[in-house]
Amino acid sequence: MNLLITGGAGFIGSNLIRHVINRPEVTKLVNLDCLTYAGHLENLESIHGSHPCYVFEKVDLRDKDGVRRVIRDHGITHVMHLAAESHVDRSITSPADFIHTNITGTFHLLEACRDAWVSTDGDSLSHRFLHVSTDEVYGSLGPTGFFTETTPYAPNSPYSASKAASDMLVRAYHHTYGMPVLLTNCSNNYGPYQFPEKLIPVVIQKVLGRQPIPVYGDGMNVRDWLYVEDHCDALWTVLTCAAIGESYNVGGHNEKANLHLVHLICDLIDEMQPAVAGHSRKLITFVADRLGHDRRYAIDAGKIERELGWRPKYTFESGIRETVGWYLKNRDWTTAVR
Repeated sequence: MNLLITGGAGFIGSNLIRHVINRPEVTKLVNLDCLTYAGHLENLESIHGSHPCYVFEKVDLRDKDGVRRVIRDHGITHVMHLAAESHVDRSITSPADFIHTNITGTFHLLEACRDAWVSTDGDSLSHRFLHVSTDEVYGSLGPTGFFTETTPYAPNSPYSASKAASDMLVRAYHHTYGMPVLLTNCSNNYGPYQFPEKLIPVVIQKVLGRQPIPVYGDGMNVRDWLYVEDHCDALWTVLTCAAIGESYNVGGHNEKANLHLVHLICDLIDEMQPAVAGHSRKLITFVADRLGHDRRYAIDAGKIERELGWRPKYTFESGIRETVGWYLKNRDWTTAVR
């Protein structure tokens, strides 16, 4: 397996590289990343120079020729495509970046793989293209129900619309050209190395700095949370075990209202860092709701459990404790990437 991981210097990507780098199937692992604000080689200090099969390529997915060169020169046989602009707030203020990277970039990657794989031997069984997407493509749920793999797409932000479009491209390349694709849609990830613009690391940094913690609206928007190590395990399982053309929802079975999550983080830091303990919940500040803010997401991950035997290993309580502890021990990393 000559494996390409796009976005490997980001949050999920860097965790995924650590998860698969020592797998006996992996002959070469190429990390393609253009190192935007959310991609940092500091995330992979333990990998650089210590693994002979690891290669880093600083290439932007918008660079069609650069992407083709990477696929060709490294003889890529498998792709795990994670690279994307992913922060909803940024998509509201700067949607163009999301269109160019998430849609056009995915198109360039699909074309490069199609050209290399189909023109060489036409054997799709020896190749796999795993496209990693989000549950946000499904839109917003009411107080009950779950997203399944057959839920109609109804994206409500420029970010989710761009991911929905890239999902559709991947599906189309399978049905039109026979591309050996797989697709996953995951719930909100959390864990080590997440750039401090997303909810959980933001809350941790605000509590440690004794600064106001911004909470959108009434704080009762609900998300399903998935520990990043569980997500990486699910992605490897899909890449190596799933039938070509299948899609899977990946979730942690952990629905939490944003406000309840913030309360939990405040209480954990007060417990783990008595020096800053001072009723951290008092820092919570309600702010105007985000434009188009979906009310509730919830994943039905039954298909991946039934067909591939995957289940999350972490409970939310164990995962969030690991996460808070990691950020408390790695404040230098947060300072460096910011």
